[in-house]
Amino acid sequence: MILINYPYFHLKTDTLSYVFSVTPTSKLEHLYFGEAIPDGDFSALHFKPTAGLGSAILYEQNNQQTNLDFLPLEMSEFGKGDFRLTPLEIQMPDQTFVTDFIYQKHEVVLGIVPSGVLPVGKSADDIESLIITLKDTKFNVEIQLIYTIYASTNIIGRRMIIDNKDETIHLRKVMSMMIDIPEMDYELMTLQGGWIKETHKEIRPLLVGTYIHESTTGASSNRVNPGFMVYKKGTHEDYGACYGFNLIYSGNHYQAVHVSNHGIMRIMNGIHPQAFHYPLEKNHQFETPEAILSFSKQGFNGLSKNFHDFVQKHITPRQFKHKLKPVVINSWEAFFFDFTASKLLKLAKKAKQLGVELFVLDDGWFGKRNDDTSSLGDYHVNLKKLPGGLTKLANAIHKLGLQFGLWFEPEMISPNSDLYRTHPEWAIHIEGRTPALGRNQWVLDLCNPDVRTYIVSEMSKIIESTKLDYIKWDMNRHITDATSYAIKNPGTFYSDYILGLYDILNTLRQKYPDLWIESCSSGGNRFDLGMLSYTPYIWASDNTDPIERLDIQEGLSYFYPPSTISCHVSLAPHAQTLRNTPLSTRFNVAAMGCLGYELNLKYLTRAELKEIKRQIVLYKSYQNVFQQGTFKRYNTIRDNLKLWQVSLVDTHIVGFYQTLYHASPNPDVLSVKDLNPNAIYEITSIQQTLPIGRFGHLIAHALPIKLNPNGVIMHTISKYIQLNNATESYTTSGSVLMQGMPLKQQFSGTYYNDQTRILGDFGSQLYIIRKVGDVSERN
Repeated sequence: MILINYPYFHLKTDTLSYVFSVTPTSKLEHLYFGEAIPDGDFSALHFKPTAGLGSAILYEQNNQQTNLDFLPLEMSEFGKGDFRLTPLEIQMPDQTFVTDFIYQKHEVVLGIVPSGVLPVGKSADDIESLIITLKDTKFNVEIQLIYTIYASTNIIGRRMIIDNKDETIHLRKVMSMMIDIPEMDYELMTLQGGWIKETHKEIRPLLVGTYIHESTTGASSNRVNPGFMVYKKGTHEDYGACYGFNLIYSGNHYQAVHVSNHGIMRIMNGIHPQAFHYPLEKNHQFETPEAILSFSKQGFNGLSKNFHDFVQKHITPRQFKHKLKPVVINSWEAFFFDFTASKLLKLAKKAKQLGVELFVLDDGWFGKRNDDTSSLGDYHVNLKKLPGGLTKLANAIHKLGLQFGLWFEPEMISPNSDLYRTHPEWAIHIEGRTPALGRNQWVLDLCNPDVRTYIVSEMSKIIESTKLDYIKWDMNRHITDATSYAIKNPGTFYSDYILGLYDILNTLRQKYPDLWIESCSSGGNRFDLGMLSYTPYIWASDNTDPIERLDIQEGLSYFYPPSTISCHVSLAPHAQTLRNTPLSTRFNVAAMGCLGYELNLKYLTRAELKEIKRQIVLYKSYQNVFQQGTFKRYNTIRDNLKLWQVSLVDTHIVGFYQTLYHASPNPDVLSVKDLNPNAIYEITSIQQTLPIGRFGHLIAHALPIKLNPNGVIMHTISKYIQLNNATESYTTSGSVLMQGMPLKQQFSGTYYNDQTRILGDFGSQLYIIRKVGDVSERN
């Protein structure tokens, strides 16, 4: 709710409050952002600069004075005495960069203030918006600060509209939000990485200075995700005060935390100012992306729940909010470019027998696409690979009872393509310069409406002729040579490119509302709230090694729910790491999201195929829990262990993931979160099998006859028979399980029986916890 007792504005949800006021000088002072507080007299929250400072510059307005450099603010600008990092840089009609925006009025509206061009949070009954209008003291230029309260998810949205009613102004830096917090005892958590090592958590202490968190690749990027947190030192997954921020945007972004010389922490985020120069003509407006803010005193898991709820209720396209993503098999790692219709159908038939629901044909189906050197931008089917075309293949896939999906890379063009030969001007380039290649391709100019029309038209023909169920939307390179001859000013290129992308996605979404679209960009190069506004899930990384995915998926989980994270099981040793991991662990990690398989089934043994069939049956049995449950992480004292939990109503699933095995390990105790202490639960570990070869030469000592562990007989046996790992099943109270229940002992180097847990390096286990009664029923 929005509570106003002028000059005070109180934005409140069930768990948080956000308070600011209009100062006597008509600036906006930030007073409070934290745990929910009662509405009332906020005078005690004002900053109290009673002693003054040397070298102070005093800002004057309404016959009042204040030191803007020493005041926690809601918005600041350059040139009037605030020397901290500025969120706003505008060249005004007099060619100076000095601006002075002061409070004019406010308005409260029910619902969301609509955006004409950018995705914002989707509306619901409990949403209100506050519009604060600021006006420059010299020129007829206004700023609307828009605050949107997503009450049920404990999220505040902030964005800005600049309305120019004067001569042309030039926007050089325009953040979506800024907030000042008058203390600095915090740490900063960001998600850093690169290709095949996306979204790794990084922690930094905040000291005096500026910390920049940015992407300049043309996308939200695999290097730096837009989500970040600042939190009190000592914050835990389940307790402690933390603030979280994200941005509903898919392009270049900029987040900064500036700690002033007096320890005031300024946080801002928005479109990156690099190469941004936006001439805003008279009677035109510029709108920033929506930033989202949240706070929790229940640690990182509490903050993550706010973000997850927000994505599921206000970001995911409405038609997919409660729809479960199908189990996928993708052709890429099975065949790469080397496939025929016969190979594809054999893979699809085997996959169907195992329980797969959606077959996806990846790259290589169009033009002369036998490698990555040609044909991007062309949509005619390669009839040598697919006699009868895509329609024949799609019909055959559908006849098997599978959904059919197809890979596209719509934003790209190959120099060796019919499209480039016809329209070389559609490739992003600068006249007189040789454009840089990436993955043997260039980027199409989405600023150009003709390019957008072509993409939508060509994709629509294929979608309709194949009755397509799913699209994998890929984008495999960063943007260079950034300019467009379809727009007036190169300084708007990066912004206009993303608007062009959203225009295409919005058009496809309106034409084909029920079409699954999975976003991908060399893996997780564009994992952001902007793409999730059109595509209900995103390929997290080209790296499907489960041990690497533990860090990647855990990083994403701080801001994005499992329903948005696409996760596949691949062969081992893994192509990117050469690491050999158990098939059970590959599934146990991938199950904590939207499950798929990306491998050639003909390379699996009969025993492995049986295990995959069991995996898919299990996943489908709990698909709603895995995809739509509440996800939580555990703090663990062991450096080789991660624990995750996903819960929905009275069912909970805990993933126990061990990286490197430590000899003679300490006993494991499992403590489950968020149970009813007075309820009775059944906890069961999932049956998993072990390859006989896992025991190496020890198997020769365990058998009554001596066989060469590397011989033909043992190799043949291992194709058909695997050993069962120890399982556990208990019934006990929620209070016991939350306190901690000892698990069966792990193998410790001297003894093995069917009650010994064999995890070793990269071993894991899933535990299913279901409520089966109440303690009172037993008494």
